Amino acid sequence: MLYGILAATSALLLAAVLTAVLRVAALRLGIVDRRWRRPMPLSGGVAMVAATCGVAFVGDWRGVTPLGPDVGRLLVAGAGVALLGLVADVRRVKARFLVGGTAVAAACVVPYEETGVAAGLLAAGWIVFVALGFKALDHADGLAGTVGVVTAFGAGACAAAEVMDGLAVLLSVLAAALTGFLMHNWHPARAGLGACGALFTGFVLASAAVTTRAGQELGSGAGVLFALTAVVSADVVLVVLARLLSGRPLLRAAPDHLGHRLRRLGLTPQGASVVLGVAAFGGVLVAVLVHLGWIAATGALWVAGGVLVVVLALLRVKSGSAPRPVSTQVRGQLRVRNG
Repeated sequence: MLYGILAATSALLLAAVLTAVLRVAALRLGIVDRRWRRPMPLSGGVAMVAATCGVAFVGDWRGVTPLGPDVGRLLVAGAGVALLGLVADVRRVKARFLVGGTAVAAACVVPYEETGVAAGLLAAGWIVFVALGFKALDHADGLAGTVGVVTAFGAGACAAAEVMDGLAVLLSVLAAALTGFLMHNWHPARAGLGACGALFTGFVLASAAVTTRAGQELGSGAGVLFALTAVVSADVVLVVLARLLSGRPLLRAAPDHLGHRLRRLGLTPQGASVVLGVAAFGGVLVAVLVHLGWIAATGALWVAGGVLVVVLALLRVKSGSAPRPVSTQVRGQLRVRNG
């Protein structure tokens, strides 16, 4: 217990410091997100991944909280996915490579001996879906980090209930590292998560949830997994439906996500993140209660119904046009100013 608190505190401080230190390097090297009207340095993802992996591996090396072979393999696969995301942050990478690389990593962490091959393949596909969903959720200041923290606590509670101590500690360290990153990502953000951090967060959370639910009844398991990631699922479904109905390419970036539409309804950037964070907490709470057996598995259907209502309501909100890219001259001026 004492080490868990110490590990979480160390991860929080390390992520906060590393994000600030690497921010200058990201600006100088041009590792920025150009979707914004200002260049957003993508130092947060590297810092958060380094803090999570570093603290978790030190605890395992010292023997205080042994991760075990399964959790260790999960963390190594997550680091590989983060490295793939970092490549995508530095240079343009086609979507199929991100999907393929994440799918290979997911296939390596699914416990097939407990899930079976068919359910295991479905679980691997779900891990890929959540990882890419978190990447898409990183479209507003503080949003992906807030949802990630809430989900990590929920998945950690499920792991603790199953006496998976190594997995529970890993998730608490991840939540703490995301909190440290959020110190720089809350609006107006000074650093972004990027594909590196977003893919890592989604991958670790989804893989941990699959590991926790492995070997249990398939229907209730699917309900718990969905409720844990209800906001991510809502964002993906909303974007896909909106683009299909309007005849726009699915992979072309546009301001049509949850956060964008809530902003058009009058919410501030902070307000949109808080509202979606509260929504994520509601889904996570249902997932934990179902996992503990305190409510029926049908409770997840209420979460699904809520997601459907929100998606249909927000489809009526016009998505607007995509933000203009920052010019090279403006990027250079801001880089000099912030460097």
